[in-house]
Amino acid sequence: VQLVESGGGLVQPGGSLRLSCAASGFTFSSYALSWLRQGPGKERELVARISSALGIINYADPVKGRFTISRDIAKNTVYLQMNSLKAEDTAVYYCNAVRRDRYTNDVYDYWGQGTQVTVSS
Repeated sequence: VQLVESGGGLVQPGGSLRLSCAASGFTFSSYALSWLRQGPGKERELVARISSALGIINYADPVKGRFTISRDIAKNTVYLQMNSLKAEDTAVYYCNAVRRDRYTNDVYDYWGQGTQVTVSS
């Protein structure tokens, strides 16, 4: 099982980046997919989430209207398009996939290694 993020980097305020998270080793479409971030000296926080079955999307208030989460089930990849980036978006961004087995109640929770996003002039 593996989640591999890519697409991070240094960008100026107001710029854009697209993060990708490629999954392997599990049934991608059965998992809720999320992007989380952890800024310097801060707790890890949820940025955006897309549910497994219906594809319902939720965003954290600070990124609403600027970030877009999407998934390509055929490619086993989830994306985070980030526009109008601000200095406060600087963080390590993590991809997460989670599923609860409805019969056993076991939780399957996978994380990527993280990708650094730095917004600075």
